[in-house]
Amino acid sequence: MNLHVVKNVSCVFCGCVCDDIEVHADETRVVRAEMACSIGEAWFKAHTAERSAPDALIDGQPATVADAIAAAVGFLDVAHMPLIYGLGNLTSEAQREAVHLAEIVGGSIDSQSSLSHGATEIASQLNGKLTCTLGEVKNRADLVIYWGCNPAESHPRHFTKYAVTPKGKYTPNGRKDRTVVLVDVRETKSAAVADIVLQIKPGADFEAITVMRALIKGSPVNRERCGDLGISFEQLEDLVRRMKAARFGILFFGTGLPMTRGKYMNSAAIMSLATELSAFTKFAAMPMRGHGNVTGADVVMRFTLGYPFGVNLSRGYPRYNPGEFTAVDLLGRGEVDAVLIAGADPAATMPRRAVEHLARVPTIVLAPRVSDTSRLARVHITTAVTGISAPGTVYRMDRVPLPLRPALTSAYPTDEDILRQMVAQAAKVSTWMP
Repeated sequence: MNLHVVKNVSCVFCGCVCDDIEVHADETRVVRAEMACSIGEAWFKAHTAERSAPDALIDGQPATVADAIAAAVGFLDVAHMPLIYGLGNLTSEAQREAVHLAEIVGGSIDSQSSLSHGATEIASQLNGKLTCTLGEVKNRADLVIYWGCNPAESHPRHFTKYAVTPKGKYTPNGRKDRTVVLVDVRETKSAAVADIVLQIKPGADFEAITVMRALIKGSPVNRERCGDLGISFEQLEDLVRRMKAARFGILFFGTGLPMTRGKYMNSAAIMSLATELSAFTKFAAMPMRGHGNVTGADVVMRFTLGYPFGVNLSRGYPRYNPGEFTAVDLLGRGEVDAVLIAGADPAATMPRRAVEHLARVPTIVLAPRVSDTSRLARVHITTAVTGISAPGTVYRMDRVPLPLRPALTSAYPTDEDILRQMVAQAAKVSTWMP
C-alpha cells in the first residue's frame, strides 16, 4: 500500500481545531492520523474519497448536480420565506456564499449557534467580554477553571495542547505551574485532571457566580442565604482568593451554562466575573465551542450582516431577533416554505415538530453523505468533506483563523463550489423584491 503523508492538517471535528495532525492516507481514505485524539482519529477514518453516494438526488432519484442546483434554486426563488441553516461544518468561504444566497432570495439564515452558545453571543452583545487566544492560555495561564463542561470527552486535546499540561513561556513547568478547577453539576471524567472539583447544585450557577462577584467587590453577603448552592460559602471564598491571586486566569465554560435555567444571563454573569477580576489581575473568559467551524459562522455573519446568527433579510436589510428568526423556532411554528441545509443534520438533532415541518416543505441538503435530513429532502447534493477533501479556512474557538490542508481529493464538488453556483443562478432568475 502506497501512502502519502500530509503534515500540519487541521482537524475540524470540534472547536479545538488541532492543526498539528500528521495524516497518512492512500488514494481514497485516511489510514492513520498521528497526534489526533481518539474522536479526531475516528472522524478522519470515517470519511473516504470514494464515490459512495449519488452525485445528487431529486425526490429520491439520482440526478446530475446541474439539475439538482436548478431545482434547489427554483424552490428557493418561489418561496415566500426561505431558510438557510447549518454552516457549522462548512469552510468560512462556503459560509460567505451561503450569506450571499440568503441576501439574493430574501430569506433567513441561522447556524448551530442558536442551539448551543447562541445565548452566550447574546450575553457578549449586552456585556462585552474579555477574551484571549489559546496561545496566551498555553503561555501564561496559571489558573484554569472549567465551568459547566467536560473537555475530557468533548474536547479531548484541550488539556494537553492548550490549557493544562503544555509548557509555555511563563509556565515552563507545564502542569506543575497551573491550578485546575472544575465546576459542574456531576463528577465527569474531567474531574481526574482537576486539583479542585466543585459539584454545584443544578440550576444554581447564576446564584453562585453572583455571590463570587459580590465577594470580589467586597460587598456584604448573607452567608445563610448561600446554603443551597451545592457548594459551601467557604469554598466560594477560597476560589475567589485563588482567582484574585492568579497571574493570569481563564474561565472556560460550556453549554452547561447557557442551556440551563437563566440562559444568556448565566453567560453574562460569568463574563462579567472575568471582567471584574481584571481590576486585580488578568482574567479572561471563553466558551467551549463545538462543531468544527461554528465559530467561523458567527464571525462570517458578523462581518457580512452585523449579527452572529438568526438573521432575516426579507426586507432587504438584516434583522436580528433570536426566538423569531432562529431555525428551530421558524420550523416549529411552520413559518418557512423552503429550507436549504448545509453543514448540519437537523433531522437528527432538532425537536420533532421542526423535523416534521422539514418533511412538509421543499428541503435542499448539501452533505458528504445521505443523512437523516437527506432522506426527507426534495434535493440532496453530495459534497466533499470539509478539512479532509475540501480546502478553505476555519476558525478555532478563540476566533483564530486556520487554513485547511486536505489529505484526500474528492470526486464530489465542495460546498463552496455548489453554493457559488447557486448564487450565480439565483442572481439570474430571482424575482424577489424587498
